[in-house]
Amino acid sequence: MRFGVREICDVVLKAKAAQKIGNKVFYKNEPVIYFDSLKTSSMEGAATTVYAQGGRGNARLVAWEGERTVTFTMEDALISPAGFMILSGAGLIEATAAKPIKVHVTEQTDATHITSTGIWGTSNYAVQSVEVYVKQKPYLPTSADTEDYIYVMALENGEVATEPYIPVEAVAGDLEEGTGDFAGLWKLTLNTNTIDNGDDLSVFGPGAVVLVDYYTEKTSNTQQIEISADKFGGNYYLEASTLFRNTDGVDMPAEFIIPNCKIQSNFTFTMASSGDPSTFTFTMDAFPDYTRFDKTKKVLAAIQIVNELSDSDLVRHRTAHEVAHDAFFID
Repeated sequence: MRFGVREICDVVLKAKAAQKIGNKVFYKNEPVIYFDSLKTSSMEGAATTVYAQGGRGNARLVAWEGERTVTFTMEDALISPAGFMILSGAGLIEATAAKPIKVHVTEQTDATHITSTGIWGTSNYAVQSVEVYVKQKPYLPTSADTEDYIYVMALENGEVATEPYIPVEAVAGDLEEGTGDFAGLWKLTLNTNTIDNGDDLSVFGPGAVVLVDYYTEKTSNTQQIEISADKFGGNYYLEASTLFRNTDGVDMPAEFIIPNCKIQSNFTFTMASSGDPSTFTFTMDAFPDYTRFDKTKKVLAAIQIVNELSDSDLVRHRTAHEVAHDAFFID
């Protein structure tokens, strides 16, 4: 039997031992993750050969082979947080009410979300107080903190035109929700008492556009992947399903098995606005181990090919003819 291969693999990684990934515990032999959006997958075998050489021309006389390696590489078109954790050995944190995740937000808002008060001068409108309303609740500590978390900057032609202004709100208890036209928004207050150089807030007068840089807390539907210096990709039991086609044009199921593969922790995130979208490459080194149904010997990899159809399956034993069928052809 000869066959050709022109099909991608669907891969599943199963836990070699009980392990915790993020907030979920996986027990031995339990499926950890499925890859069904791969672009390419390949298994490469290699070995080192050394030679005894001598005589005229220093010809090769005897060869010794060893240091056999098997490497499985797959390139995924898409990736999930769990997939990236497996690739990089990173940890995963789920946002909860007890442990919220603070997310950076930049929000551009115009005069519809700004109110100002001040006095008319001889040449301009001297703004003394400004209220800027933002859509998400800004993060502020519950007690006095030496760090600033909110910055408000005036924009001119879409570019930042002022230094960052710090709202007077210093702790979470100072935050207020908007009312009336500003219901559902959060109020940040600027006033001349917070400006060191004594200038007024004229840049935030009528028609102003501002950029607010702040953080907001997420208590659900948010994940944080943490890459640490002492965590690396783990070991898994790999099963990859594909199809081999024989010379009769029949597709036969095939399975690649690597009983113990270690994922290399190298990764590259490529982000660009043109060209092909980024892909994610997983490279796994095979180590000798037992397959699940054969504990007599350790192997680096196994390939199963299932020839499901045989000639006897398709033999016509008899052809039954019924006279009633002829009625369809009688005028």
